Amino acid sequence: MALAPSVATNVDPNAVDQPDKGGGGTKLVLILAFAVFFLLGGVTNINDLLVGKFKPMFHLTHAQANLVQMAFFIAYGAFSIPAGIIMSKLGYIRTFVLGFIIVAAAAFLFIPASAAASYPGFLAALFCIGAGITVLQVAMNPVITTLGPVETSHSRLTFAQAFNSIGVFLMVYGGATFLLGDSKPIDADTASEAQIQAYRVAEGASIGTAYMWLGVLMLVIAAVFWMYRSTLDHARTDDVKLEGTWGLLTHNRRVQFGALCIFVYVGAEVAIGSNLMAYLAEPSVMGLGLQAAGKLVAMYWLGALVGRLLGGFILRLAKPGRVLTTFAAGAISLILLSAVTTGALSGWALILVGFCNSLMFPTIFSLATEGLGERTPQGSGIMCTAIIGGAIVPFLFGTVADLSGDIRIALAVPLVCYAIIASFGLWTAARPTTG
Repeated sequence: MALAPSVATNVDPNAVDQPDKGGGGTKLVLILAFAVFFLLGGVTNINDLLVGKFKPMFHLTHAQANLVQMAFFIAYGAFSIPAGIIMSKLGYIRTFVLGFIIVAAAAFLFIPASAAASYPGFLAALFCIGAGITVLQVAMNPVITTLGPVETSHSRLTFAQAFNSIGVFLMVYGGATFLLGDSKPIDADTASEAQIQAYRVAEGASIGTAYMWLGVLMLVIAAVFWMYRSTLDHARTDDVKLEGTWGLLTHNRRVQFGALCIFVYVGAEVAIGSNLMAYLAEPSVMGLGLQAAGKLVAMYWLGALVGRLLGGFILRLAKPGRVLTTFAAGAISLILLSAVTTGALSGWALILVGFCNSLMFPTIFSLATEGLGERTPQGSGIMCTAIIGGAIVPFLFGTVADLSGDIRIALAVPLVCYAIIASFGLWTAARPTTG
């Protein structure tokens, strides 16, 4: 997903033929940029495992466990447009390095949070991680565009997005092994406070270690980008213009509907991913332990990767609005199938919703911003701010699960979200684009 507002980019077409002041640094920086796409995809979606990890670790309700996603995605909503303004002032490379430093500092916050076994401490660290990743996302696509000939920028961006999806799958799968382990929850009713605290500290140790190394890696990458900053000297950014954004949101129905769909799409995707471990652990579903359930969460994201790889072919077969409606209808059907069945069929039906999610973000985004012309940057900013749905919908899912006492009933939340998306697909298919 493109998680940052668009910022106009001006690249000197002759700049790529200039001597590389970094001594061959362009290729190295480009490789590192692909690696960053890989890492950020994993870091963002490994939160699904943290939801499953923290729930038994801190004896949380479903809603309380989903505060993980609320802390993370609120940062996206709060910092996406400010980060674009920062980039217009600092430029790509300084914004990029700033993002790395913020992520590194936030990752190091996991060390004291783990040592103290503090859930609020973990949430604060996740909020800071989200802020840093938002800054990185703003500069990410322009940096990839700048590192090479303009005419091949689209292929570089496509390749980078593939790295992002691969990173999600591999890091979630590997994280299930490293972060979740084979430990079993302690009985809070019989254990003493000291025993509970010792259990939480022991469980949190792997989290602190993993994020410590993430912080170190971010600092190393930041240093390399700074060393080879001359490779981006030829790029500049235009000022981010916010004028007219509110008017666009309040008067353009296509933008309004599209922003709502981005909100519910991100919310539904994150809600299912975050609560999938708890769902698969249900005795009536698959009765899995934490580690086994975590590895199947990776399959949910693998479905999204497969769908994106097939996306170009699929979108050539039908109009985007019809494709969007079809995929949303598929998600609704799978959710209903999961809700009314048991065992492996119920579990895998929900996992396969990941495939249906694959084309939704870019399709909604493009349909919502069609015909905006020079107002496209403002429209893009609105769409990306709507990603805050990832903070709200999972919490709503958890609240419904808690109040009803049945996580299956909570599936109604993403089902409604996909119904809204399906209606948007039909609505756009029936209406010509207007400026």
